[in-house]
Amino acid sequence: MLLLRSLPAALAASFALAAPATAAPDDDKPPAYQPREHYTKYEYRIPMRDGKRLFTAVYVPKDASRRYPFLMVRTPYSCGPYGVDRDGVKQLAPNEDFLKAGYIFVCQDVRGRFQSEGSFIEVTPHRAVKKTPAEVDESSDTHDSVQWLLDHVPGHNGRVGLWGISYPGFYTAASIIDSHPAIKAASPQAPIGDLFMGDDSYHGGAFMLAANFGFYSFFKPQQTPVLPPRQWPEFDYGTKDGYEFFLQFTNLDAMAARLGQDGGPNEYFNVQLTHDRYDSFWQSRAILPHLKNIRAAVLTVGGWFDAEDLAGPLGVFRAIGKQSPTTDNRLVMGPWVHGGWVSSPGRSLGRVKFDQPTSEQFQKEVLLPFFEQYLRDVAPKAPIAKATVFETGTNVWRRYDTWPPREAKPRSLYFAAGGRLTFTPPQAGSSAFDSWVSDPAKPVPFIGYTAMGMPQEYMVSDQRFAASRPDVLTYRSEVLDEDLTVVGQITARLFGSTSGTDADWVVKLIDVYPADVEEAPPGPRKRRPRTEDVEAPEEPLGGYQQLVRADPLRGRFRKSFEAPEAMVPGQVEELRVALQDVNHTFRRGHRIMVQVQASWFPLIDRNPQTFVPIRSARPEDFQPATQRLYRAPGQASALELQVLAPR
Repeated sequence: MLLLRSLPAALAASFALAAPATAAPDDDKPPAYQPREHYTKYEYRIPMRDGKRLFTAVYVPKDASRRYPFLMVRTPYSCGPYGVDRDGVKQLAPNEDFLKAGYIFVCQDVRGRFQSEGSFIEVTPHRAVKKTPAEVDESSDTHDSVQWLLDHVPGHNGRVGLWGISYPGFYTAASIIDSHPAIKAASPQAPIGDLFMGDDSYHGGAFMLAANFGFYSFFKPQQTPVLPPRQWPEFDYGTKDGYEFFLQFTNLDAMAARLGQDGGPNEYFNVQLTHDRYDSFWQSRAILPHLKNIRAAVLTVGGWFDAEDLAGPLGVFRAIGKQSPTTDNRLVMGPWVHGGWVSSPGRSLGRVKFDQPTSEQFQKEVLLPFFEQYLRDVAPKAPIAKATVFETGTNVWRRYDTWPPREAKPRSLYFAAGGRLTFTPPQAGSSAFDSWVSDPAKPVPFIGYTAMGMPQEYMVSDQRFAASRPDVLTYRSEVLDEDLTVVGQITARLFGSTSGTDADWVVKLIDVYPADVEEAPPGPRKRRPRTEDVEAPEEPLGGYQQLVRADPLRGRFRKSFEAPEAMVPGQVEELRVALQDVNHTFRRGHRIMVQVQASWFPLIDRNPQTFVPIRSARPEDFQPATQRLYRAPGQASALELQVLAPR
């Protein structure tokens, strides 16, 4: 549910990933850095206030001539290798520069996972008030662990840094609430903020099907202590076509039963289906309302193309800014997939190029200087901005003193007749709508090629396959005569109706390339070790329709995510679809496109289009419906943007 959706990638990104492989030996080059020669590993079982012991691996520099800060990651994905040291310290450092700089690296198995005692709880609820030692959470476990490390591990300078990607990013954020005073710096990276509200589990009330099914095919309850398997099993889908695989099932309960055939029912997946609205279960697990009394400096990191946890970093940054206004609180958003800032060079995604090694730039110019500043008092060569964000389209880094930049101005982009997009609102006297038939038996796919799971490339995927479908409304602007930079959150304000009693409203913002754009050099094709890593087929860039941002709203949640309500057939209602933040420039000569559709499969689950419990919907509940999108005065459907003046 929280991290990456394929096991090998999940483990890699959750720890940070080992340093890049070194090149072949060269007599003119110095020998490769060998961490084993510089660090000694120790293993501890640190007692918590309730008596449970948490497994903790500690790697201490062998050079005892100076003192070092701690750099700690807490994870549910194993701190192995256990016992024999096989250079596991490389997994705990963002890159080799950290190893060379010298830190005491710490990895801890969280409660109830692998070698740690206790009961594991998905996204542990924070306890603002703890009356007894038995009342614990991630903040208290980290506090107890930090104090123990300070008392028992020699050679430190009294300062602690925390970091982690994805689920470990959540633990980082949760650990700094009412934090131990020795924690001076923390970097929650791709943290989960609120699972139901636009994060891993649900977007706009629609279940993120492909991602969650893939994740829970391996992330299962454990009886601890336990060692990780020698080889992680791969779920047998029986096909390489995810669309075909998921479409064969009657409903979500049938999918849960299929998942349970390999090792028994997975309660973690089943609970996602049980809590299909924003109830107390999800509310108690939202970390954002609790980000208060934070003493550490915070550098929150995310990726514009993070298919798992795009909402989390932005939510954490904003919540800290609002609830801990005196905290040194900074944000980095790069052109990355989930964990891509440590797992890839960050030069491209699919056919979209970024023209520079964005990951290395971030690691050397922001991440290491941040920890060095607060854990060792080493001033950075250049000040770290409040918001360091990559601007896609122009492929440049921007530095702002707030996010979104205060100079951004609101503008509305209206749907118009003939499939046009315009900044001019509809004129008085006009009355019109566009309509289409949505058939749950033939849902609109979310990618235009065959793949299993959720390819990360979908976030920039070519949308031409969808533009030609009769069940997708497509609107285009005129060719832009100057650059248009869109920043911050986008909201689609739709006026729509359906002939059914429920409907999904999926809105996609798209950058349409000129027809005569030059081809990118083909370059070598990547090996495909896992279906989740599949790249899109090579397509001409001329006329490429690059997805910039998209999200759904499930109609039953149009008024409240806590209390779903049936739609009234034929009744026109206002529907607000929240698309997550962007920092994208539509270049001169390009067009802006918006697509509206009622399915996005199997990225999200199928809506029967009747107001029934979706997890147990019967075949007869899945009914075609006619959707209407209105574009008249008083019912002017539009995209609400924040736009920067041309530079």
